[in-house]
Amino acid sequence: MSEIALKTDGDRLLEQLAALANPHRLRIVGLLHQLGPVYVSQLAREIGISRPLLHLHLRKLEAAGLVSSELKFSEDGKSLNFYKAEAFDLSLTPQLIAEAAPSLTPSPKSAS
Repeated sequence: MSEIALKTDGDRLLEQLAALANPHRLRIVGLLHQLGPVYVSQLAREIGISRPLLHLHLRKLEAAGLVSSELKFSEDGKSLNFYKAEAFDLSLTPQLIAEAAPSLTPSPKSAS
C-alpha cells in the first residue's frame, strides 16, 4: 500500500480535513482499515447506512485520496466495487497550516 502524504497545498488540506469531518466517514475509514478491501454492500451493512448514502461518503473520501476502489467480478459475473483505506499520516501542526495557508484559493468575498 502506498502512503499518501498530506500535501502542503491549502486546498488539498481543506479537502482532506473536510472529508474526515463527518462521523460516518470516520467510521468508514476505520472499518476499511480494520477489514481491508470490502465491497459496498458489506460496508453498508457494517456501518448501518444505505448504499446510496454510503456512495456519497465514499466519493468524498476517494476525491480526497483517503480511500480507493477497485472493480472486481464475482464467479457469477456480478461486478463488485471493493473499497480500501489508503495509508496516510495526518500530523496537523501549526507549521503545516502556515505552509498550506498561502496556497489557499481566495474565497469570492476576499478576492476583491
